[in-house]
Amino acid sequence: MEPDLFTAAAEERQEKDPAGSPLAVRMRPRVLDEVVGQQHLLKPGSPLRRLVGEGSSGPAGPSSVILWGPPGTGKTTLAYVVSKATNKRFVELSAITAGVKEVRAVIDGARRASGGYGQETVLFLDEIHRFSKAQQDSLLPAVENRWVTLIAATTENPYFSVISPLLSRSLLLTLEPLTDDDIRDLLKRALTDERGLGGAVALPEDTEGHLLRIAGGDARRALTALEAAAGAALDKGEAEIALTTLEETVDRAAVKYDRDGDQHYDVASALIKSIRGSDVDAALHYLARMIEAGEDPRFIARRLMISASEDIGLADPNALPIAVAAAQAVAMIGFPEAALTLSHATIALALAPKSNAATTAIGAALDDVRKGLAGPVPPHLRDGHYKGAAKLGHAQGYVYPHDLPEGIAAQQYAPDALKDRQYYAPTRHGAEARYADAVEWTRKHLGRKRS
Repeated sequence: MEPDLFTAAAEERQEKDPAGSPLAVRMRPRVLDEVVGQQHLLKPGSPLRRLVGEGSSGPAGPSSVILWGPPGTGKTTLAYVVSKATNKRFVELSAITAGVKEVRAVIDGARRASGGYGQETVLFLDEIHRFSKAQQDSLLPAVENRWVTLIAATTENPYFSVISPLLSRSLLLTLEPLTDDDIRDLLKRALTDERGLGGAVALPEDTEGHLLRIAGGDARRALTALEAAAGAALDKGEAEIALTTLEETVDRAAVKYDRDGDQHYDVASALIKSIRGSDVDAALHYLARMIEAGEDPRFIARRLMISASEDIGLADPNALPIAVAAAQAVAMIGFPEAALTLSHATIALALAPKSNAATTAIGAALDDVRKGLAGPVPPHLRDGHYKGAAKLGHAQGYVYPHDLPEGIAAQQYAPDALKDRQYYAPTRHGAEARYADAVEWTRKHLGRKRS
């Protein structure tokens, strides 16, 4: 869909006098080298470099691409840079407002431009996951025949939200969440650049830290918050953005939490100890502090997986699968939705019956090994699958448990020095009670002495 006269006039006016535009819009990179982060997508010869005309394609033209990544990581920005840097005809559509009619209009225009003027068309389609299968189907002929070069953006997994034929005709480029250093560079540029705040205010370190936590890897969110706080500071006649000003502006208190210092470890420790103590409310409080402070959700998920084995174990065999599933989900979805998954897992672990029997069992076994209590493997347990093993007595006399009615062979398994050692001491908590019964029964049938 071509821009109408009013839209074109507004865009022209915005370029001549950008002061009225939001800071995030004014600070959009003009060339690929100004883009922060995503350096893995901006190497020489990359699809994006070729889209802006860098390098000679010859018979191999630039490919259509699907940009997949969290909000605020630069999908629209990359498309904007392409629109400014390329000499191709650039058309933008949003799947929120456009439909098949608008797509077909763009394709018809592209074919006319190609046939009449030899001009190629780049179509940027934002939020492609909002298109139905039929709407995505309408793009296929144009992409396949290269009537348009498609740049599609999505925040959802394209393997679930984009039809396979369109995926197979495009390159999938995955954008990574921006790091704190990426956002910090962007903020510094916005503070000093004439397109931004032009040095009107300074950003102290404590305010910057809170702003980075608010951003959560989202460049647009960071610049929006910076602009609001800078406006409030200038209204007060202040030369720098105080932490209190930022807190008032974004209505979000700064959590006292140093991700690289004591608070990081203290709050993480308190979370795990609250789970161990079955205090679900305290556990949720510490989880909320970590989330609000911008803690890496993957770090929290790792701690929950450790807790599931360290403090719960076989008292609730579902605890570890729940924690692992939470970690996998967190890696896929990120914040803010990951907070729901972490809450789910934290509540489940806090309310689960507790046992540290698995922890003490491996600790005792490791302690014996470190003391040198190992000894040779009993001959009947050794590998007998190679020539000459029988002559050495290996695997001779081994009783195959599956040949016995009860599936238990009363033979020595541990080395001589450890044949009466018992490491696993199950509790009677939750589901571990049945493991306690099982271990008592098996030890009896193995002829093991009671400890």
